[in-house]
Amino acid sequence: MVELAREALHTSVTDPVAASMNFLNEIAGRFPDAISLAAGRPFDEFYAVSDVERYLTAYIGHLRAQGLDESRIRTAILQYGRTNGQLGEMIARMLEIDEDIRVPADGIMVTAGCQEAMVIALRGLCASADDVVLAVDPCYVGFTGAARVLGITVVGVPETAQGLDPQTVARVAREVRASGRRPRALYVVSNFANPSGVSLREQARRGLLAVAAQEDLLILEDDPYGLFGLDDRHTLTLKAMDTDQRVIYLGSFAKSVFPGARVGFLVADQTVVSTAGHRSLLADELSTVKSMVTVNTSPIAQAVIGGVLASCDFSLRKANQEKIAFYRRNLQSLLAALERHFADPAISWNSPSGGFFAVLDVPVRADEKLLEVSARDYGVLWTPMSFFYLDGGGSHAIRLSCSALTPVQVDEGVRRVAALIADARS
Repeated sequence: MVELAREALHTSVTDPVAASMNFLNEIAGRFPDAISLAAGRPFDEFYAVSDVERYLTAYIGHLRAQGLDESRIRTAILQYGRTNGQLGEMIARMLEIDEDIRVPADGIMVTAGCQEAMVIALRGLCASADDVVLAVDPCYVGFTGAARVLGITVVGVPETAQGLDPQTVARVAREVRASGRRPRALYVVSNFANPSGVSLREQARRGLLAVAAQEDLLILEDDPYGLFGLDDRHTLTLKAMDTDQRVIYLGSFAKSVFPGARVGFLVADQTVVSTAGHRSLLADELSTVKSMVTVNTSPIAQAVIGGVLASCDFSLRKANQEKIAFYRRNLQSLLAALERHFADPAISWNSPSGGFFAVLDVPVRADEKLLEVSARDYGVLWTPMSFFYLDGGGSHAIRLSCSALTPVQVDEGVRRVAALIADARS
């Protein structure tokens, strides 16, 4: 039998961050009855299998209304399709209605989840070994993991309680350039970030756009949680504020529609000019990458998402009012439970203005060993913040997620975490 040396495999296979996330999945499997304040997935009860057929039917009706005959409808849904997808116009309308983002439909690529959008953007932008990407630190592990798979270096920019400081971004970009490498882009979650829950203030957003122009950076703006604020105030995305086409916008239907559809999108409306003077949109150029990764995004899955968009007049804000209220109530429940169960001044937490996550700072080491004890003896799961840092950090911090639970479960989970921390201290 063939035996392969593990050390001879690509570093993405032996990535310690990926191993940590695998450990979290494994421990959740071993303790299925534990309350999970670790899972960042949407709430299960929002979904019904019958919805798939209902929205597929709605999309077929939409295609008929557009003048497509039955043969063309069959081809649109059941055949290989256009590499960049068939929902560009519908997504463009949604972005204009919900986010005040105005982009041409041809500047949109429909992807197999937002994760593929990250891979495609990274691969297309980073052309040489000297190209690096800056990213908020702590950072969503899906982004840093995608970069590792592609062999692209990610340089962290420390996040503050108010989000990224534009001048710190400029400083890190200059340091990278002084080392002989090229800072190509900056990755940031502008609203209610995973893992920190932090949002960028408007002044910081404008500052980041100015720094991007000054330092010749593109911005990869990831916005999976933007609908789910604690109030109805709507902060403009970086893409909506972008007048210089510096922002590539990464979107997902996982939280707002169906995670299982695995449909996301990439807005890349930047102009690309060849040496011969030919002009095209970046989304078109990136289609070559996508064609070699997934060929195209499942037309059946696109049809289900298209049915949702057609049914809600292209407004996910309108379609998600029940979910918005639920996740708002859950985050309020999480913050109230932290107030109720933690009175020790040595323990603190942040208060995000929306999203699924909050961070608890504790005076004990919050590592895999403590998580094992937590699951086995206290019946509660959480995520060590150390999993999300690029070069160390977060050893005494915990990410708490409230999205997949009821408010009663959230409160009980926090009570169990409080008991764990109290016993660990003593």
